[in-house]
Amino acid sequence: MHLEVSNLTKYYSKSSPVIQSIDFSVGKGEIISFIGDSGEGKTTFLKCISGLEKINSGRIVLNDRVLNDHDTFVKAQDRKIGFVFQNSPLFPHLNVKDNVLFNLEHIDSDKVNDILELTKLTLLLNRYPHQLSGGEQQRACIARALVREPDLLLLDEPFSNLHSEIKNAIRDEIYRIIKATNTTTILVTHDVSDSLHISDKILVFKSGVIQQYDTPFHLYNEPSNYYCAKILGSINKYYADNKTFYIRPENINIVAKSIHKLTVESSHFKGKEYQITAKYQDESWTLYSPLPYKLQDVIYVDFDEEKCIDLC
Repeated sequence: MHLEVSNLTKYYSKSSPVIQSIDFSVGKGEIISFIGDSGEGKTTFLKCISGLEKINSGRIVLNDRVLNDHDTFVKAQDRKIGFVFQNSPLFPHLNVKDNVLFNLEHIDSDKVNDILELTKLTLLLNRYPHQLSGGEQQRACIARALVREPDLLLLDEPFSNLHSEIKNAIRDEIYRIIKATNTTTILVTHDVSDSLHISDKILVFKSGVIQQYDTPFHLYNEPSNYYCAKILGSINKYYADNKTFYIRPENINIVAKSIHKLTVESSHFKGKEYQITAKYQDESWTLYSPLPYKLQDVIYVDFDEEKCIDLC
């Protein structure tokens, strides 16, 4: 594996570790994302990988090179890791070309030109940061990281400052660039849709412990626990045969009549459809409908029980 993390533990106080004995690996060219609530250890873990923090125990190996273990600590500037953060600054007094090449020791003109073409910056090289859109600035930051041919690229909330109308396009652009360069990448984001959209695998963090590490499809449809199920999107609780099951809203159909009777609590237009909240078995369910409903309307639903998630 290209990146291997073994038994990594990080604490500031022994009584309350921030990261607890985690193990995972990433293949060459894979994009993985970390998701979890605020304060669960994602940022601390990123600092450990990058060399901004020393680990207390465990081992980090990147491209067959030990970066940190009991005997070894490689400084951040020597790890061959690229960074693009939420507020990655471009130098305002330098144009795009000079920003991309800043402090680059060995310039391979062919490689640089390939990256500039790949990031669609060739016509913007003489512009200054204030003359760029948010998406163009982000592409310049990506190019600056990639011309250094990093063994690993870390993206920390790279889309959070982008306007919603261009965010999806920039997300697709960054995915295309990363895959074209076969760059192993870790993405930290609060937006689950970003993780589902571009990740080969997703790592779910809670209280410094890995809850699940799997492909987006399996994580969404076969979560290992309720936390993993809930963090990836709305999920409804369903009781049957003295057991508790869960089902996603998109797997529920509103029908003319069925054994499943619900009472509408709210109806809100979301652009594409209406999001309905309705009471069923003393639980509030989330449903989607092309039509609105009024408060206290009675509706009936049906669903394929094979699509119910059993977390027992």
